[in-house]
Amino acid sequence: MPPQSVKDRIKKLRTAINHHRYLYHVLDKQEISDAALDSLKKELFDLEEKYPALITPDSPTQRVGGLPLAKFQQFPHQIRMLSLQDAFTHDDLAQWEARNKKIVSGEYQYFITSKIDGVAVALLYQDGQLTRALTRGNGQIGEDVTANIKTIEAIPLRLRQPVKGLLEVRGEVYILKRDFITLNKINQQKHQTLNANPRNLAAGSIRQLDPTVAASRPLRYFAWEITQGLQLTTREEEYNRLIALGFAVPPAGQLVASLDAAWLLLQTMEQGRIKAPFLIDGAVLKSNSLALNRRLGIVGKTPRGSIAFKYTAEEATTIVTDIVVQVGRTGALTPVAHLQPVSVAGTTVSRATLHNADEIARKDIRVGDTVIIRKAGDIIPEVIKSLPQLRPSTTKSYRFPTRCPVCHQPISRDPDGVVARCPNPNCFSQQRERILHALGPSAFDIDGLGDKIIEQLLQAGLIKDASDVWQLTVGDLTPLERFAEKKADKIVSEIQSHHTIPLHRFLVALGIPGVGVVTAQDLAREFKSVDKLAVAAAAHLLQIDGVGEKVAEGIIKFFAQPDTRDLINKYQQVGISINSDTTSSGPLTGQTFVFTGTLTHTTREEAKQKVIALGGKVASTIGDQVTHLVSGEKSGSKLTKAKKLGITILTPDEFMGKINK
Repeated sequence: MPPQSVKDRIKKLRTAINHHRYLYHVLDKQEISDAALDSLKKELFDLEEKYPALITPDSPTQRVGGLPLAKFQQFPHQIRMLSLQDAFTHDDLAQWEARNKKIVSGEYQYFITSKIDGVAVALLYQDGQLTRALTRGNGQIGEDVTANIKTIEAIPLRLRQPVKGLLEVRGEVYILKRDFITLNKINQQKHQTLNANPRNLAAGSIRQLDPTVAASRPLRYFAWEITQGLQLTTREEEYNRLIALGFAVPPAGQLVASLDAAWLLLQTMEQGRIKAPFLIDGAVLKSNSLALNRRLGIVGKTPRGSIAFKYTAEEATTIVTDIVVQVGRTGALTPVAHLQPVSVAGTTVSRATLHNADEIARKDIRVGDTVIIRKAGDIIPEVIKSLPQLRPSTTKSYRFPTRCPVCHQPISRDPDGVVARCPNPNCFSQQRERILHALGPSAFDIDGLGDKIIEQLLQAGLIKDASDVWQLTVGDLTPLERFAEKKADKIVSEIQSHHTIPLHRFLVALGIPGVGVVTAQDLAREFKSVDKLAVAAAAHLLQIDGVGEKVAEGIIKFFAQPDTRDLINKYQQVGISINSDTTSSGPLTGQTFVFTGTLTHTTREEAKQKVIALGGKVASTIGDQVTHLVSGEKSGSKLTKAKKLGITILTPDEFMGKINK
């Protein structure tokens, strides 16, 4: 007997999914992303698979799409338009194949194409001429959008090869990314509502009562299936026949001999999807043999012989198990949501930032809430919204603490009222974070000193700031828990090998407010020493690229504090030598790099450090001095500007190859 909590969760998931599917498929509206909705559907699918007795005929897992809109004439599909089961991992694919082999044993070949994020439309041809076009509707009854579909030049009004009788072709209406951006710019100039995404724009365009509106939209079409009218034997033959008939087909159409080969191809396809001119949200795997597909049959609303592999999403849903406030090196209090682990953008996420107290209140995030989380680029995952319809009745609004959760001092607010801070500079958490920052990869880069060890050293009174680690001995460390003499000797040796540091890294280690790797590099190049920077006037600082009034004010205040001078003196006393040579040579000497979009192999800070270590420079904006733009996923205006200036553009893979030569 399934527990009541599972029954309640399934009921709430069905209600939420039905709501969002109605908005998406019937009203052409969207409140949450496709990735978030897929995450909810996957959770429901997994629960129903575990408790099959709870499956009902009206469950979202047992239906195809929304109801047809009443404003169009409705016609039945002669062959139902089915939906594909989703797979997210290699295990999902392996289980799918194993289930199929229990029905039909033997070796399977697969035909794979990209899955375009568009709107499914069935085209009916009589003796080679287009006679009707139907939307998916609810899978059994579709909407007649023939007049709008005829405006799409990618769809042949007459087939290039003669076909007698009735022929049905199914495919996807879509819009190119560049066309979507152009249309939104026009809407913005006219002060009209911006379109949410290309898929919604395509759906709204083919449902216009006036065909001239559809004709004004740059709609396109990919055909991916022939459901009736031709005697075919394989999916590969079907793909090639569609091309011969005059249809564009989804890219990456390829036959593979096994699931292992399919998996390798999927990895390559996912890496290259960002360069596609249209949105791709996955790939479709089909058993190549059409006879085998017929033997496998249909389960519910899904053909067994095909599956949709969804690429790694940057959004997913999960449940908040706790909200914990962390104290950073500057005293800023940051609330962090502890989550039920969920896979997002290729990694398992169990924590996500909630930014500040105002954001928690605005989004009404509570412990127990089902939330949508997002991970893009190399930023920490964040909670973007809650789904109140899935909220347990026992949840309570979250109350932000009025005292530091570590040292219990009353918190204060920044002048802007947004950031809450612990005012106690001796707060244990602030001390730990300052030390970890100074010893981290962007500064002294000392291996082996993680947060647990730093906590031990602070609690034992062996250190108070980062400079104290150079005075540690093997005898200091061996009495500590989990420290043997070999481990202690290794850590001490690692520390003592880091007595010399470039000026820009030392500035990062000091933790100057607003000064990151690039700004530290610019400051080091301009002032050549800490002493000269410490007495710099605001006017001089403001002449440096990337230094605004707020950063300049922060630098001046930082060096005016007695604690700053004491810390610099302590570094000198323990033998730290600051290398002020800013003209170091290397394989990247004379080259300046800008980074944009998501990097796949390293964080942006690590990438910048590698460039600098190899003699190159890093800039934050595109200009004449820039020689290379490293363009990752979701690159923006920097990519466009770099192309206009003729700057060399590297993918993340090409960048890694360049720096690892």
